[in-house]
Amino acid sequence: MKDHVFTLGIEEEFQIIDPETRELRSHIQEIIAGGKIILKERVKPEMHQSVVELGTEICNDASCARQQVIELRSELATLAARDGLKIASAGTHPFSHWMDQLITADERYATIVKDMQQIARANLIFGLHVHVGIPDREEAIDIMNQARYFLPHLYALSVNSPFWLGQNTGLKAYRQMIFERFPRTGIPDAFESLGEYEDYLKLLVTTNCIDNAKRIWWDIRLHPFFNTIEFRICDAQSRVDDTIALASLMQAIVAKLEKLRRQNVTFRMYPRRLIDENRWRASRYGIDGKLIDFGRKCEMDERDLLHEMLEFIAPEVDELGNHAEIAHIEKIMREGTGADRQLAVWEQTHEIKAVVDHIIGETYEGLSVG
Repeated sequence: MKDHVFTLGIEEEFQIIDPETRELRSHIQEIIAGGKIILKERVKPEMHQSVVELGTEICNDASCARQQVIELRSELATLAARDGLKIASAGTHPFSHWMDQLITADERYATIVKDMQQIARANLIFGLHVHVGIPDREEAIDIMNQARYFLPHLYALSVNSPFWLGQNTGLKAYRQMIFERFPRTGIPDAFESLGEYEDYLKLLVTTNCIDNAKRIWWDIRLHPFFNTIEFRICDAQSRVDDTIALASLMQAIVAKLEKLRRQNVTFRMYPRRLIDENRWRASRYGIDGKLIDFGRKCEMDERDLLHEMLEFIAPEVDELGNHAEIAHIEKIMREGTGADRQLAVWEQTHEIKAVVDHIIGETYEGLSVG
């Protein structure tokens, strides 16, 4: 599948950390100023000044994406080091409080804060967003509808935010609990057609619900400006290997669903209310829980369902050449998620700062920091 259309684009949101206190540092303006020459448009501010986003260029395959993610992380870590700072990648910071963080001076963020108020100010979270290319937008809406089923499985593999404001929340992923206080988040409804989707966007803009379509923040969306399906459900991943494995899995899912569509075979679509049940279980238990098998009408171990999913996409993994990346998914299932590793450090040390050190260590794995 060398000439496939299923390109990859990866966006990662990072924490800027003071290595002495292990707290978040509102330092984005200095990093942007220093990084524009090197990173150009691939580095962006976020609403809080302690958050920085990196985005790859369009990648044809996982190896290209890996190279760019490593390069971008390395450059960002080098820039942070100039000011004695570190970067870290996880869905939440284990203990820093959102009240202590400065809001980035930008008209877009000012509008969001004015609109959302406390909900926006408290939205101190870090995600992984993956774009999978699909040029036919009518086809993409259909594939987006079907891909919703797999979101809880992707979420379970990516859980990496068990701590919030210094507390063990008891959930493997608390980030989405913060984010879903925003409107237009979570699992989207299915759309009958591209026309229905576009009419919905026009209605929201016309009635001043949103000023542009980027203010729809679902777990998966047809991107309003790029010909991509954007997966937005995952927590930020500490390790590069985890980021690339998840992106490769999403790429294979889209390739599989597109192939079935060309063969006039439609993957069954389930209503949002059912997918939401699995989404909750994924956030609570990660890969250690049970999800509902809607077809069999019973609970099944998440790992068993993940193995079924990997069998389902195996031909596409062959065609895309993503064997090493999907093998890493198996490693996550054996050894645990980012949340599991954070919690293991907590159990061993009962030191929340040790958890931050652990996240930083994993974030720097494989990087070249000048």
